Amino acid sequence: MEVILTEDILNLGYKNDIVTVKDGYALNFLFPKKFAIMATDSSKKSHAETMKQKAFKEEKIKTEAVKIAEKLTTSTLKIGAKTGTSGKIFGSVNAIQIAEAIKATLNFDIDRKKIKVDSESIKEIGTYTAKIDLHKEVKAEISFEVVAE
Repeated sequence: MEVILTEDILNLGYKNDIVTVKDGYALNFLFPKKFAIMATDSSKKSHAETMKQKAFKEEKIKTEAVKIAEKLTTSTLKIGAKTGTSGKIFGSVNAIQIAEAIKATLNFDIDRKKIKVDSESIKEIGTYTAKIDLHKEVKAEISFEVVAE
């Protein structure tokens, strides 16, 4: 029996996949728990249209992410931090401050969870790089400079 999955199922497939399963598995497990629907001609046509629209939206999001990545890689951020006389920072610079600096200078809202700093903790003045996951296929690298306030 062919079914269209409505959820990701381990060892079977991902959401929106059309898979062939045994009748008992579909009738006793997949259908009652709403993990799948029967793949009739009309549901296959509906599924194809949904996938086409999803691909279009995904492509639009990806092109936007590429544009943002180009702007991020060409710019350098300056992040001010309070320092002691030896050049050490009071505290450290983290993803939250990098996200705020991107918002202030480039006017892009980027989730702090998508920013990964190369070094473990930034506790001195200098130039560093961070990697940003904008999309599952688009990643950007931004350089930033930590300066004394």
